[in-house]
Amino acid sequence: MTRVLGIDVGGTKVAIGVSTADGPALSAHVRLDTGPDTLARALAAARALDGAPTAVGFSTCGVIRDGVVRLAPNVPGWEGLELPRLLQEAYGATPVAIDNDVNAAAAAELRWGALRGISTGVYLNLGTGLAAALVVDGRVVPGAHGAAGEIGYLQVTPGEPAFADGRVPLEERVSGGALAARGAALLGRPVTAAELLGGGHARKLVDEVLRTLAMSVANLCVVLDPERLVVGGGMMGAAELILPRLTAEVGRAVPFPPEVRPARFADDAPLLGALALARAAVA
Repeated sequence: MTRVLGIDVGGTKVAIGVSTADGPALSAHVRLDTGPDTLARALAAARALDGAPTAVGFSTCGVIRDGVVRLAPNVPGWEGLELPRLLQEAYGATPVAIDNDVNAAAAAELRWGALRGISTGVYLNLGTGLAAALVVDGRVVPGAHGAAGEIGYLQVTPGEPAFADGRVPLEERVSGGALAARGAALLGRPVTAAELLGGGHARKLVDEVLRTLAMSVANLCVVLDPERLVVGGGMMGAAELILPRLTAEVGRAVPFPPEVRPARFADDAPLLGALALARAAVA
């Protein structure tokens, strides 16, 4: 039986799992916190879980560019890490496939989930951060620099502070982290995005966030002309609030509106994506 190993390194945790069948099921898994020596601890835990996998899939925050991790400031020691080289040294001749966490989640949806059978689509991740994966000809498109779908860097207002100024304009307005921070400033106390989306607090703020998000997603759909828009991530605990707003704006603004669906995988989507990458590497 072919065993593949998946490793997902996110902003706060590392998830590692083993799969023995081509499906979204784990035969064994373990979790770690990110922090000092994240990669070394992750690889040690992975070896303990399975010392001889047929293939390895690795999902990472940030993107891989010129052999190093970029756009990943939240994990200590991750920015600039030579991840492909280090994984090759760790696994030798074993196939290793690496992608960013949102692209990996899209790979899981393509192989087993809501994007299965779709040629042109969008996977939108609404979590602490904000990003998308673009699917063309049934495959996730990396872009020229591995950064396709990094919609958090879209500008909302012309000329506003942007990437060159160390800013992430759209993500700072509409992500889960941004909603929590803006809500806390407005209410004068700590608050979570889930609390704001699920209750009656800061309704004007929530409405503004959803309008801006829906507009940006509709613009993305105008550009790509997808068959289906699949939405996942931690904010989808409020799917009953978010999906109708996205569907309405996409239907209003996009000449050929895509079908809008929730992602199949709400939990461990990037880890399942890492397993999907590993399965593809075996094939």
